[in-house]
Amino acid sequence: MHTIYESRDMKQVNPKYYLVAAGLCLLCLAGVVLYFHLADFSRCEDTRYIYIDDNDTQDSVLAKLDPIASHTGLMVFGSLARMTHYPDHIKTGKYAIPAGTNTLTVFRNLKNGHQEPVRLTIPESRTMDRLAGALSRRLMLDSAVVAILLQDSSFCAQQGCNTETIPSLFVPNTYEVYWNTSLDNLMKRMKKEHDRFWEGERTAKAEALGLTPNEVCTVASIIDEETANNAEKPMIAGMYLNRLQKGMPLQADPTVKFALKNFALKRIYHDMLKFDSPYNTYKNAGLPPGPIKIASVAGIDAVLNRVDHDYLYMCAKEDFSGTHNFAKTYQEHLRNAAKYAKALNERGIK
Repeated sequence: MHTIYESRDMKQVNPKYYLVAAGLCLLCLAGVVLYFHLADFSRCEDTRYIYIDDNDTQDSVLAKLDPIASHTGLMVFGSLARMTHYPDHIKTGKYAIPAGTNTLTVFRNLKNGHQEPVRLTIPESRTMDRLAGALSRRLMLDSAVVAILLQDSSFCAQQGCNTETIPSLFVPNTYEVYWNTSLDNLMKRMKKEHDRFWEGERTAKAEALGLTPNEVCTVASIIDEETANNAEKPMIAGMYLNRLQKGMPLQADPTVKFALKNFALKRIYHDMLKFDSPYNTYKNAGLPPGPIKIASVAGIDAVLNRVDHDYLYMCAKEDFSGTHNFAKTYQEHLRNAAKYAKALNERGIK
């Protein structure tokens, strides 16, 4: 009889208690899951970055995250990836993973393509090959492809340039772009920045000199190669513009180096001046077909704000200060050139 009474008592337990117990279990489970999802993903104390390219798979993304992620963070990321079919939604880009960011946020950023911009500085490159290399080191671009396209007449025409004038499209400032930006989009951005740079006062000053923006960049590129002394650049600009106005050859040594594609030359010898190239300003009057490098902003502004003087010649100073002796007459120039040649000989520079 005792057993029968005990059984009856058990039957009298309210079913709601089971529901409450089940609900508490589910709540606890949800709390655990939520805890792992909202726990810090990174085990590093500073912001780290990963780069995902178009060859990456789920496994390779996890491998790139492994040096950054905590064990739990990587495990939860992998679970989320499997549940949401992440391999079908991998987005390229540069992604920031700050310390203290939870796993769910990291996963959402990667899955939705929420990238961190790259600060891209356009270098004052001497050749488009070198520019292509610099771009590929900062962006998800193939340097060989970029180099080929920057020497392709059709591609350059799309940018409003030709293969000789394309360097003038680039203004060497720093820009924020995305790491996975395409070359087409990058060129559109460069064109936009170029137009903004030349809008207004700079174009007005160029027109007053009788020059186009490309011609200003061409003169500036020569000046940049003549000296790194920004304070002297307006003086050099005035000399070259004086020569242009008088119809004299520029006779700029940097154009010979560019024609020879030998930028390490310390001295220019007489036989080099005969090298047949449209860039050789000893053989050809006027400006070369385009810039001999991406001109600096300081060089461009030096041309637009050139010093008005009567000098027609210049020669590097014999003290190797990086500045120049200027002359109004050829005889005076020869004396300056002799002093410089003597200094080169004394130092054994050939």
